[in-house]
Amino acid sequence: MPNRLAHETSPYLLQHADNPVDWWPWSADAFEEARRRGVPVLLSVGYSSCHWCHVMAHESFEDPDTAALLNEHFVPVKVDREERPDVDAVYMEAVQAATGQGGWPMTVFLTPDAEPFYFGTYFPPAPRHGMPSFGQVLEGVRSAWTDRRDEVGEVAGRIVADLAGRSLTESLPADRRPPRPEELHTALMGLTRDFDAVRGGFGGAPKFPPSMALEFLLRHHARTGSAAALEMVQATCAAMARGGIYDQLGGGFARYAVDATWTVPHFEKMLYDNALLCRTYAHLWRATGSDLARRVALETADFMVRELRTDQGGFASALDADSDDGSGKHVEGAYYVWTPEQLRAVLGEKDAEFAAACFGVTEEGTFEEGASVLQLPDTDGPVDAERMASVKERLLAARAERPRPGRDDKVVAAWNGLAIAALAETGAYFDRPDLVQAATDAADLLVRVHMDWQARLHRTSRDGAPGANSGVLEDYADVAEGFLALAAVTGEGVWTEFAGFFLDTVLLQFTTEDGALYDTAADAETLIRRPQDPTDNATPSGWTAAAGALLSYAALTGSELHRTAAERALGIVTALGGRAPRFIGWGLAVAEAALDGPREIAVVGAQDDPATAALHRAALLGTAPGAVVALGSPGSDDSGEVPLLRDRPLVDGRPAAYVCRHFTCERPTTDPEELAERLRG
Repeated sequence: MPNRLAHETSPYLLQHADNPVDWWPWSADAFEEARRRGVPVLLSVGYSSCHWCHVMAHESFEDPDTAALLNEHFVPVKVDREERPDVDAVYMEAVQAATGQGGWPMTVFLTPDAEPFYFGTYFPPAPRHGMPSFGQVLEGVRSAWTDRRDEVGEVAGRIVADLAGRSLTESLPADRRPPRPEELHTALMGLTRDFDAVRGGFGGAPKFPPSMALEFLLRHHARTGSAAALEMVQATCAAMARGGIYDQLGGGFARYAVDATWTVPHFEKMLYDNALLCRTYAHLWRATGSDLARRVALETADFMVRELRTDQGGFASALDADSDDGSGKHVEGAYYVWTPEQLRAVLGEKDAEFAAACFGVTEEGTFEEGASVLQLPDTDGPVDAERMASVKERLLAARAERPRPGRDDKVVAAWNGLAIAALAETGAYFDRPDLVQAATDAADLLVRVHMDWQARLHRTSRDGAPGANSGVLEDYADVAEGFLALAAVTGEGVWTEFAGFFLDTVLLQFTTEDGALYDTAADAETLIRRPQDPTDNATPSGWTAAAGALLSYAALTGSELHRTAAERALGIVTALGGRAPRFIGWGLAVAEAALDGPREIAVVGAQDDPATAALHRAALLGTAPGAVVALGSPGSDDSGEVPLLRDRPLVDGRPAAYVCRHFTCERPTTDPEELAERLRG
């Protein structure tokens, strides 16, 4: 019989709806039940594309004996971390503080007052590699709760007090200022020390795509001309694009590489990674004209539209790492890997030999059981492009016949904001109006479904219906960022207006008097600690994403309120940028924009005039860090919505572009080449 999760909308929770475990969703009722019964709460946090979450589910949560133990002595609560990032963040902080590491599935035992007292991640069904079995953990916690309740309460109290005592306010500089040029240079030197000059990227295994740090490096190169900054971007982007982390047949990136060489990925594909990387490669092309960057940006955009777009026009969260290997067994990577024999079956002997050489497929394999992850290593001579295209087309068609990985089809506001920015810009750069339309459709969905009449955001939706969970800081910030990018590309000022609504909520609900930001709204559900984290994880932190959107909005509107809030928020980058640049890359990128102005470009003229289009394109392709672009006709309604366009006349009756900083403008130009020259960093 299905448990309480059968009434939820999260695909991850629904995966557990038929478990024999009597799961509760996160709710006040669950903790009230624990108080009534006098038992602790087992909190299990994961997400639908998490491989080890699936493993623990199959090994433990589908096991009747384990379920009976859980149901008798605990109130089990299941949380989708993508729906409730606040719950995840609070307890992950506790797990990391107690154990020195974290990850998913996250397993935490709580008192009925939601205070944590025992932590872990994945637990196996039997003891192995020094880990206790999950059953042993349950028995140990049950025994401690029964026999040493006072001690458990003291431990929980100390943990909560420690978490509550942590504050970032002392990390902010007294004057709450953005980083200075010398401080950004120090951050560059820190990244240089961590850079893997042989294989690209930063640090060792596992190796994650450093999207936010790469954006900082591109902007730093544009501002300073630093060759080292650009070389790190080029080497990393080339290594990732040629490695197994990139899907050489269908486009798009896996979550991370388990090794330092980008060879073997953890095969889940996340919307946020692909949105961020699509934009990174598009910006690399903008800076260098790289054919590789152009190809990867477009293939990644096409992957998002083809594989992740929902019927309502939004973008689904993820594709699973696991899929059926053809025998009924779910195996990680089964959809993506190839053996020489499989190549021969699809391509025939000669083309299989060609494909094996091109993609690094060997008899020994690079993955499990002799299978290889497709790569695209450098070759000494030119590759037959026509033959390669034919091989890829046939392999992709054959792969499409395999059982597909599952898709988490919930729409997350923040990640759709990232996708909107990436698709709008990529579509504009490469003359792909279909991509701009996909970005517009997703923005429409966020307004229709995720936004209420007070301009408050729901974090998720599914099948066109909003979820019950309120938006967190990253939702407001990333959606504002996406809408501002869409406005720049389309010239539709309404998107700037919506961004302003969301940023006003950031100022009212998420920002403190001292310039710090919290991840949850002031009127959100009260947890044991109000989460607050300015560092990048898989996505830009809500804190620094808000700083970036506030800065851009201020440049478009002249709002000193938003500009001041952005600069005060960047104080955390001043504090952390030199010490941990890999983990605050987006903040460093925003700081580059603040140092540059950012530059404000107003393009005025009829949108159907080729001369206007040429100026607009030159403005969008400018590499000045964080430049903002407004497009409109003199005297139009759109001009009223975007103050940057006000009082910008045509020049001798011709479309013109105005380049400004802090609303102090250079003389206007009607020449796209002159405009491009002004915007080269």
